[in-house]
Amino acid sequence: MTITQLEYVMAVAKHGSFTKASDKCNVTQPTLSMQVQNLEEELKTKIFIRGTKPIQLTEVGKKIIDQGQIIVDEAIKIKEIVLHEKNYIGGEFKLGIIPTVSSIIPLFINKFIKKHPNVNLKIQELNFNDLTKKVLSGDLDGGITSTPLNNKEINEIPLYYEPFVAYVPIKNNLSKIKKLKVEDLEYSSILILEEKNNFTKQIFKLFSSSNINMNLNTTSFETLIQLSDQGFGITLLPYLYTKNFPKERLNKLKLFEEPEPAREISIIYQKNKLKSPIINALSKCIEKTSRENLKSSKINIISPI
Repeated sequence: MTITQLEYVMAVAKHGSFTKASDKCNVTQPTLSMQVQNLEEELKTKIFIRGTKPIQLTEVGKKIIDQGQIIVDEAIKIKEIVLHEKNYIGGEFKLGIIPTVSSIIPLFINKFIKKHPNVNLKIQELNFNDLTKKVLSGDLDGGITSTPLNNKEINEIPLYYEPFVAYVPIKNNLSKIKKLKVEDLEYSSILILEEKNNFTKQIFKLFSSSNINMNLNTTSFETLIQLSDQGFGITLLPYLYTKNFPKERLNKLKLFEEPEPAREISIIYQKNKLKSPIINALSKCIEKTSRENLKSSKINIISPI
């Protein structure tokens, strides 16, 4: 029995197909099938029920998968210990990021790649729920999202605290106010992203739902801004999203009085995994970038859950 054989077996169980599993494992389908068959022969038991779509596990196969996952995880930890001791920063790292935070990517990515050329960073945009699930399943090595999550299986490293800003059309009465109070928006029409978006959930915590009279099925801040310009209402945006706004849009932004409503952004990873040198390097790079782009102020953290 080898770690590789266990990895192949778990890939088949996860994807329900020898073909898909071989693609994910970067081996030919015959090679993967032979290794799975060799393991079954060694154990003198069938792990999979062939001929079904997707391929199903036998009862003993389910138990083998559960134990195999523990063995593979422990083997990965051994490799991580060695890399940690050598302080080697390299290899593939699959990073998820929620769309409303993705404006941080162009601010740090070039600096990170130049400083750590041996890291093969693969970034995937995912919604809040999918990102959390993939971090827990191990499909992602880490994720950047709003926190705190209060999940016992996830570690969180806070990276920065990002204030909310209001985008107020010139013709709106609130455009004359220098700094807004949250209660100033109490009777305003507030444009928001789709309800399942965690940034939207944070806004709902600031205002009663009766004040949010246009709930669109959109994931685009740009759509909300254009609607706001057409006089449909005010929208709230994460500060970093507005970083490169043209002058005509910057003039429509309003900061809030302290403590400013804000969100905590963290890098998250499985609690049963070691904090790899790559996570440390990413954290330091993003923290430094945020200090260069965000001012310090008194804030009120709005939880995403």
